[in-house]
Amino acid sequence: MRELNFHHLFYFWTVAKEGHLTRAAQQLHVSQSALSSQIKQLEERLGQDLFVREGRSLKLTEFGHVVLNYAERIFNLSHEMMSMVERGDTHVVQTFRVGAVATLSRNFQENFLRPILGNPNIQLTLLSASLEQLLEQLSMHKLDLILSNRAVASDFHLPIRCQCVAQQSVSLIGPNTEALQGKEFPRDLDKVPVLVPGVSSDIRTQFDMYCEENNLQLTPYAEVDDMAMLRVMSRSIQGVTVVPEVVVQDELRAGVLKKYCTLEGVVEKFYAITAKREFESTIISTLLN
Repeated sequence: MRELNFHHLFYFWTVAKEGHLTRAAQQLHVSQSALSSQIKQLEERLGQDLFVREGRSLKLTEFGHVVLNYAERIFNLSHEMMSMVERGDTHVVQTFRVGAVATLSRNFQENFLRPILGNPNIQLTLLSASLEQLLEQLSMHKLDLILSNRAVASDFHLPIRCQCVAQQSVSLIGPNTEALQGKEFPRDLDKVPVLVPGVSSDIRTQFDMYCEENNLQLTPYAEVDDMAMLRVMSRSIQGVTVVPEVVVQDELRAGVLKKYCTLEGVVEKFYAITAKREFESTIISTLLN
C-alpha cells in the first residue's frame, strides 16, 4: 500500500476547518486552483469524495468527517510534540503555561499552583484572558492548563479534559464592625448595602435564586465582575459582599473582614481544563492528583 501524502492531508485539514476554499488558500499562501488540485489528489488516493459544495461553502461528506477525525489526531499530536520540545520537557527546566479566566480569584490560583511554586525545575508562565481566548490558545498547544470557574465540554475539534478541582461555599462577608454584627443575616440583607458579582457570574445566578426562594428583596449596592475588585471593594463598603471565602481569605485571617452568613446551596466550582494528549505532563499530574 502506498504511503499517504501528509501534505495533501494538511491541506484537507485546513480547508475542513475553514469551510471555504478561498480562505484556506489565503491562510496557506497558495492559489485556490493549486489547493483544489491537492484536495482532488487526496480524494483520488482515498477513493471517495471528502467535500460537497453548498453555494460558496464546502461541506464535509460522511467519509470526510471520518478522515477529519484522523487528521485532527495526527496534527494535534504533531503540535503536541513541537510544544513539548519548545517548552523543554526534554530538559531539566520545564516551562509550564497556565491560563486563568480573567475574573478568577487570585487566591485560588495561588492555592492551586502552590505545589509547584518555587520549584527551580519549573518555569511558570501565567496568562489571563477570557475563557474563549484561553481555549483557542489551548487548542494550538500554547497553553498546558486552564483554570476556570466554568465547565466546558469536549468537542470534535477540541478534545479536552475538564476536571472539577475545588468547590467553595459563598458567604456574606463584610467589615468587622458593631453595626454589621448587630444584624441578622440573611434576613437583614435589605437593610445594608450589598455588593454582588456581575450578572454573567454563576454565583450571581445562584444568589438571585437564593433570594427568590427565601423571599429576600434587595437592590444591589454595586455589581462587580472582577473578583480582585470585589475583594478591594468588600473592605471599603459598610455592608456585605456576596463572595467565596477564598477570595478574601487573607482579610478574614487578619480580622479585617468577617463572615456573617454562609449562603446555603450557593457555591463556586473551580475547574482545571487540559487538552487530551498521548503523554500527560508530570506537572499536570502533580497538580491534579
